Amino acid sequence: MAKVKAARQAARDWRAGRLAHRFDVAMPDEPARPARPELLPPNRMPKRGKGGSERGRLALLHALAHIEFVAIDLAFDMAGRFGAQFPRSFVDDWISVGADEAMHFALLDRRLRSLGSEYGALPAHAGLWEAASATAEDAVARLAVVPMALEARGLDVTPVTVERFEAAGDHTSARILQRIYNDEIRHVRYGTTWFQHACAESRLAPAEHWRGLIAAHFRGVIKGPFNDSARNSAGLTRDYYAALA
Repeated sequence: MAKVKAARQAARDWRAGRLAHRFDVAMPDEPARPARPELLPPNRMPKRGKGGSERGRLALLHALAHIEFVAIDLAFDMAGRFGAQFPRSFVDDWISVGADEAMHFALLDRRLRSLGSEYGALPAHAGLWEAASATAEDAVARLAVVPMALEARGLDVTPVTVERFEAAGDHTSARILQRIYNDEIRHVRYGTTWFQHACAESRLAPAEHWRGLIAAHFRGVIKGPFNDSARNSAGLTRDYYAALA
């Protein structure tokens, strides 16, 4: 929770003008981590099922909490590492994303506790920070990979996850995931908007350049089914990703 509090305080300080728009401190290679959860490589992560059983739903909520926890770091790293390369509103956007991710994590952790568990009770995926490490020297590649590929995937899978929780009678968890989903559309839109801004400055074709960066820096697979409606709302139109699917 110290990270959640720090994220919220940083966002308040930025909005109040207590943080300077200055980037003279090197960002750390790795963010601070708590002692738990145990971080495992993807091929050692236990199977969690699809959320049909109570145990499966707990495992899924834990995995989602971990994604939101790492997303706090990804957002603040975006602001601190690349803020000098963009207008001030770039930092406005990514600090607001960091505050959102902290809120999302807090909601999920509170839900886990109400169900008799907590964040750290299960192992978690160690590979989420790899996207940041792989794009630490390239702001445009970071935008392509993190909001426009990783977060965009969340837009595809979350509605189905919400339906599973609703079908299981867990309406509280479903409402939390719906709230997160609504925020993530805006986060992907920030990524797409700033990616297109950078491409315009360099006179690059955005969709074509995005596909090249994904081929070079993204370890995952761009695959459907796609939530075209949500992606389109975020500015991530099919001309970006359809050819890769």
